[in-house]
Amino acid sequence: MLNLISGTWHWSVSGLVIALVMFMLLYAGKQFGVSSNLRTFCTIAGAGERHKFFDIDWKAQRWNLVFILGAVIGGFIAYFVIPNSEPVTVSAETVDYLRSVGIAAPGSTPGFTSYLPAELFTIDELFTLRGFTMAVIGGFMIGFGARWAGGCTSGHAISGLANLQLPSLLAVVGFFIGGLLMSWVLLPFILQF
Repeated sequence: MLNLISGTWHWSVSGLVIALVMFMLLYAGKQFGVSSNLRTFCTIAGAGERHKFFDIDWKAQRWNLVFILGAVIGGFIAYFVIPNSEPVTVSAETVDYLRSVGIAAPGSTPGFTSYLPAELFTIDELFTLRGFTMAVIGGFMIGFGARWAGGCTSGHAISGLANLQLPSLLAVVGFFIGGLLMSWVLLPFILQF
């Protein structure tokens, strides 16, 4: 049973589960989104007393807080309880591209996770000018972008598109364009330093 749970599943299983969850949320009149929890956390901390944006009934968002807690617990279980020892499988073209920009193939750095490149995500790298700049500017851009777009990638791409919302379609197109620009233009430039 453990092998079944920790092994690789076909993408259609995830798609079916996501569709089922979206149907249940739509039926319950709820909208899925991860970044909206930041607003809820700020409201719980008392930000509603200072800014009208945070003056919401956070108790109505408890279900979303439980979802985030479940995601954290699920990630912990997946990594520590039923880890998959197989390295991430990526195409040969991707490995060649990563090497061309100075990043080792997933799983090829001894003692480091196969999901994140050691050249970008080690503690030592964080304390370099390049690493610190990427973390701060990248974090700001993600946070500001999610707030400006009215939600994060999961909220727009899953919930917004399921609700047939045109702003979500535009946001998802923007996310893809931004991802392509980052991968093909900005990241190779940043890695030169």
